[in-house]
Parts: sequence; C-alpha cells; structure tokens
Amino acid sequence: MSEADLSVSLASDEDRNAWNEFVESSEKAEIYHRYEWRHLFQGVFGHRCYYLMGRDNASKIHGLLPLVHLKSSIFGNFLVSTPCFNYCGMLADDPIVRSALVENAGSLANEVGARHVEMRHRADVTLDLPARHDKVSMQLALPDSEDELWAGFTSKLRAQIRRPKKEGASCEEGGIELLDAFYAVFSRNMRDLGTPVFPRDMFAEICDRFPEQVRVFVVRLNKEPVAAGYTLGYRDMLEIPSASSLREFNRYSPNMLLYWSVLQYAIREGYKIFDFGRTSRDSGPYRFKKQWGAQPQELTWHYILREGDELPKINPANPKYRFAVNIWRRLPLPIANLLGPQVVKHLP
Repeated sequence: MSEADLSVSLASDEDRNAWNEFVESSEKAEIYHRYEWRHLFQGVFGHRCYYLMGRDNASKIHGLLPLVHLKSSIFGNFLVSTPCFNYCGMLADDPIVRSALVENAGSLANEVGARHVEMRHRADVTLDLPARHDKVSMQLALPDSEDELWAGFTSKLRAQIRRPKKEGASCEEGGIELLDAFYAVFSRNMRDLGTPVFPRDMFAEICDRFPEQVRVFVVRLNKEPVAAGYTLGYRDMLEIPSASSLREFNRYSPNMLLYWSVLQYAIREGYKIFDFGRTSRDSGPYRFKKQWGAQPQELTWHYILREGDELPKINPANPKYRFAVNIWRRLPLPIANLLGPQVVKHLP
C-alpha cells in the first residue's frame, strides 16, 4: 500500500460493525480492541475517546488505534491505548499504516494538549518509538485435562490448594449475579493495598457487554466471600484481569482455591492458555504466578513523547505517590469506595 492510497480518520458509532469485523479478522487482536469498550470508557468514566482508523480509497480498513484521553491536574494529560487493562495497542500489519497511525496520534496529542501517547502491546509490534519493557505477562500453557495439570504441580502447591477445602471453603462460579460478592472483596483489598478502586459500574458494564466471555468466581468460607476474581475469555486464551482475597483469611489460602477453580474452568471450556496478568519480574506477584507453571512473556509499551520528555512513571512504585498510598490504606472502606472511582478514572 502507498501513502497516497491511505487516509486516517476518527471512527464513529456508524463504523462499529466495520471496526469489529477488522478486529475479528486480525490474528493479533485482543478483546479490548472491540468497539464496545469505547462506550464503557465514555459511559462509566466520562472520557473522550478517539478511535483512529486507517482506510484505503475503497474504505477498506487496514489498521486501528483506539485512544482514550485522560486529563487531570494530579496525574497529567495523556492518551492511552487503552487504560485500565493490560493489552490493546495499535492493530496494523503494514508499516505504512503503522506510520500513518503514529503520525495522526501525535497530531491528536498536540491538539488536545497531551504530554504523551501510550500504546500497550502484547505482540511484537515494530515501531521506531521509545518503549518500556519492564512488565511481563505470565502465561500458562494448559494441558487437555485438569489431572495432567494437577500432576505437574509441586506437593507444596497441591497442599496449598487443598488447605481452604479442609477449612470448608468452596468456590462458586457464575455471572453478574455474583458481582456484589466479587466487589465486596475487590474493593476492600484495593483499599488495603492503598489503591483507588474501580467503580462497580465498570464491572457491571463488562458483564452486560460481554456476557459470553465473562465469568465471576467467588470463594466463600462460612458463607462469607473471602476471595474473588473475574475472567475474560477470547479465542484460545482465558485472562483474569482482577483477583483479590481478604488478608485476614490468608492463613487459609482462599486465593489458591480461587485460581485452581479458574484453571479447572479454563481446561473444561477448552482454552489453551491461561493469562495470570501483568506483573514486574521477580516481584511477589511474579513468584506467585510462576509457582503455577506460568512463563513470562515480555510486554512492549510504546510512547509518543514530546521532544525532551522522558518515559512517564505513573505507578504506585513511584516515590511521588508513596505518601498518598499510605494515607489511602487508612481510609474507612465506605469513604475509599466513594472517592476511589473519582481518582482511578484519571489513572492509566
């Protein structure tokens, strides 16, 4: 394709079907590339979204770049593809299309006053841009049966999985009807970590828009929810974007039963890969996921920066935010749940 044959424009709701058709035709697409997420970011968080499309003279789509505009006095002004989740950057195979999308994203950043554009790639995307490689995705190749998976675990891991069952814990699997129990565990755990919580409406929206892809898991002990998570399935991969457990029940290892139940479901449904999610190498979460047999897959986040700017450091590990994290941990849960969604919507 030549540059003369290509034009980049902003998608509208009228382009939804064509957008999703291109997504489904691409081997590198993530579920987060689907157009439905635009309405979630706009409706739940109130963000402006700029969904860029590269088309030829016959209006055939050759590339996509969904961008969400985050702007606040605390965290800054930037465009992300996409916030809240780990994977969803540019979707284009042709280098001319990729170049055109980068150029238009840079121009858009200048128009809206954004300091940078962040594109979160799981697959290897060749772009002549600054990049960050400090995060990995922990992925487990799944066997055909849970017996085979179980046999590959260490005796220590098997004992940890059995422990909550011996205490009477059980794991329930379902859909949106389990959302309240999930959110009770999730919001409390986020407060304890010093992290603003996503609004419940976000999870309800995901359940509503992707009912076939979402499953919610809740571990109960004496009928009380003590661990919970939700999964998103797409093609041959099952991902767990959010999972939490209550600290006071850690001695019973309810999170081990949670993950084992999710893995059983993944094998039962025929998924080939289980994605434990993003983490930093050699961190506590990295070692937790590694013990299940998960292997690190390097992530590449590309950036369009203003001249002279460094890669952004908007994360809890940044000393700039350490004081705020410590204060947040001390907030009463109702206040944290009230304030959290107002803060977290500005975080990438």
